[in-house]
Amino acid sequence: MNEFWDYKIFELGKFVLTLGKVISILLTIMITWTLLTLVKKYLIHRKEKIKGERARRLSLYQLIRYFIWVMVISMCITILGFDVTLIIAGSAALLVGIGFGLQNIFSDLISGLFMLVERKVKVGDVMEVDNIVGRVVAINLRTSELLTRDGYNIIVPNHKFITENVVNWSHNSFDRRFDIEVGVSYSSDVDLVTKILMDCAMSQKELIKGNEHMPGVRFQNFGDSSLVFLLMFWTSDIFPVEQIKSEMRYKIFKAFRENNVVIPFPQRDVHIFNPEK
Repeated sequence: MNEFWDYKIFELGKFVLTLGKVISILLTIMITWTLLTLVKKYLIHRKEKIKGERARRLSLYQLIRYFIWVMVISMCITILGFDVTLIIAGSAALLVGIGFGLQNIFSDLISGLFMLVERKVKVGDVMEVDNIVGRVVAINLRTSELLTRDGYNIIVPNHKFITENVVNWSHNSFDRRFDIEVGVSYSSDVDLVTKILMDCAMSQKELIKGNEHMPGVRFQNFGDSSLVFLLMFWTSDIFPVEQIKSEMRYKIFKAFRENNVVIPFPQRDVHIFNPEK
């Protein structure tokens, strides 16, 4: 048995590759692969009621997988007869250079870890990143994926969620306030304008009409060419909110026409001076 285990396959100087080393490495890889498969099945294939929990578990599994494979590769190098510490020490300068080159990637990896632990950003959240609004559909260890309102996916490095100012529209609650600005002529009845705006808001089914989040109208300002009103409302449908705003603008415009409320366009008085006259 010892002769079989110590059978030399390859020899170069002091390095000797035996059949026992090859079998040990293969067994180590097979056992690791089996264990990771079981861990993945336990973490990911379970049915989770919590929204986004499966994606969080997938990211956690990827982190565990990376860590375990690094340990396994180190073990395989040791089985072959190499000293891992000497290899690391000998390549220290190279590793420093690689570290500088990959510092952004490492920053994204660390940010991904913080996102997994803190859970400030979850799958399903509506985020605003670099003035782009999208729904988080995946959180990976290095990048996250957002689905925009236009139906295309964007890949966002995780460090943006940690080091930069981003807006989480759905953090803790999907109820958010939005507004529509509209201007009317100075001859308009402000009470009538207020009533029209409130009626349009109350007729929109996606709006929240509870006591705490009741729609409201604010006389915003005396503009250059119009009286400026602000219609404020709350809704839980924050992802398609621009479509909701569009439907409400249709209603407001139609109601203004029916009640002879004029939406003025900017006007300027131009005085032409002719020095020859």
